[in-house]
Amino acid sequence: MVGRMRRLLGVVAAAALAAALGLAAVAPARAAGPAQVAPKPPPAGVDITGDGLSEPLRLRSETQPALVLAVIDQVNWFGRTGAPTGPKAANLGPKYTIVVLAGETPKQTYDLYPLAKGGPRAYRPAKQPDARKTSAGWFLGRLNMSETLRHAGVPLERQFDTLSGGVGGGERVIPEDALNPAKDLDTAIGELQRLLLLNLGVVLVITSGLAGIALLVRRRTR
Repeated sequence: MVGRMRRLLGVVAAAALAAALGLAAVAPARAAGPAQVAPKPPPAGVDITGDGLSEPLRLRSETQPALVLAVIDQVNWFGRTGAPTGPKAANLGPKYTIVVLAGETPKQTYDLYPLAKGGPRAYRPAKQPDARKTSAGWFLGRLNMSETLRHAGVPLERQFDTLSGGVGGGERVIPEDALNPAKDLDTAIGELQRLLLLNLGVVLVITSGLAGIALLVRRRTR
C-alpha cells in the first residue's frame, strides 16, 4: 500500500511539473505575440513648396531619412503658443511651406522664412491638416534653417555663418508613440509581470497538492 501511494505521489508530481513547464513555455510566446504582429508606425515624410520650386520637393524617410529628420527638426520644438504678430511682409524674404506627413497622410504644416531680417522665422497656421486644435503663432527659427532647406533641394544661396542649430525646445510635431519605443517596452514589462504572477500561482497550486498528498500518505502509513 505504501509503495503504491509513493508511486502515485511520483506520478502526480511529475505531471504537475510538466504542466508548469508547458505553461511557462507557452506564456512567453503569447506575451511576445502582440509585439510581433503590432503594426509599425507609418514612416515620416516632408513635402516642401515655395519660391523657386516648380514642383514640390517630396522627401521620404525610406530614401532620405537624414534630410527628413533635419527638416522636421526645424519645427518640432515649437511651443503651444507663439507670438501673435511677426515681421513686416517686406522683411520676411522667400517663403517655403513644409507639410509633415505620417505615411502619405498630412499631419502638420508650417511656413518657413529662412532669410527673414533679424533671423529665420516660422509661422504655424491655426488650421492644420490633421484638424487638431492649435493656435496660430510666429516663432524664431533655427539659425541653420537656410542651410537645411538648401540641402533638401530648395534653391537658396549657401550660408557660411549658420553651422549650429540655434534655438530649440518644446513639443514634437510627430506623435510621441511613433518616435518613442518605450511604449512597447512598458507592454513587454507588463506581460512579464503577468507571466511571473501566473507561474507563482501554478507553483502554489502544485505545492498545496503535494502537501495534501504527503499528509494523506502519512495518515495511511500510521
